[in-house]
Amino acid sequence: MELRQLEYFVAVVEEANFTRAAERLHVAQPGVSAQIRRLERELGQELLDRSGRSVRTTEVGAAVLPYARAALAAVSGVRLTVEELTGLVRGHVAIGTVTSHNVDLPTLLADFHEDHPAVEITLTEDSSDRLVEGLRGGRLDAAVIAFGTTPPPGLALHIVTEEPVVAAVGPDHELAKRSTIPLDALRDQVLISLPRGTGIRSLLNEACAAAGFTPHIAFEAGTPTVLAQLAARGLGIAIVPEGIAKRRDDLRALTITRPALRGALALAWRAEGPVSPAARALIGRARRLLGA
Repeated sequence: MELRQLEYFVAVVEEANFTRAAERLHVAQPGVSAQIRRLERELGQELLDRSGRSVRTTEVGAAVLPYARAALAAVSGVRLTVEELTGLVRGHVAIGTVTSHNVDLPTLLADFHEDHPAVEITLTEDSSDRLVEGLRGGRLDAAVIAFGTTPPPGLALHIVTEEPVVAAVGPDHELAKRSTIPLDALRDQVLISLPRGTGIRSLLNEACAAAGFTPHIAFEAGTPTVLAQLAARGLGIAIVPEGIAKRRDDLRALTITRPALRGALALAWRAEGPVSPAARALIGRARRLLGA
């Protein structure tokens, strides 16, 4: 098994096409195909499904992919570690984040870039589920994720913020004069929530399932701010962080009880596996800046 074969395999997976992968690698397409075939023969399993218009991983290929990325990252890390020990930090870091107004990522990234101008930085915004998948698959070095009662396994976490999740209603809603509401009272209510795969949605779904019902989600939006706007216009009850609701004069925040719901934002990175010097520097700075 050669590193070149792993590099070709990863490139084909990421491009979903042999020709584009060859162009990216600046080699001939037949050479890419031949090297991956050689790797498959050595492993005794096909790694790629070539039957469709785009190339996809087989089940075995999907399992191998994180290890291939880790091996390439480890080799790159050897050179970067030497540079780090001589006072240089180079390379690339990829960070992801959920939509949040509680994390000052622009300051973090600007300060990091000022101190390490040779490091290329990419930022991705996505749902917590997809960010966790990106961390485990090696596509992200760190991410700010939201989670409910159960932290994702396999990741190191440091809590950035934690606050109650409330039911927010407009001033004319029938519940607007209340200050609390038991979870079970949301059973037949029209709810406004973040999409599946987000921390608050997972928290809500888990709590409702434990209470014996499925929440009636009539409206979904990608940011808590939009949820608050919909609730303020009388379209339902928004399930949002307490801080979002209390910043608006046109919303009433009802504390959810029995059980109380609390959501958290956390800085996350892989608990095991190689970490490049650039990623290690970014994670260290993020932990200091974000109070983790």
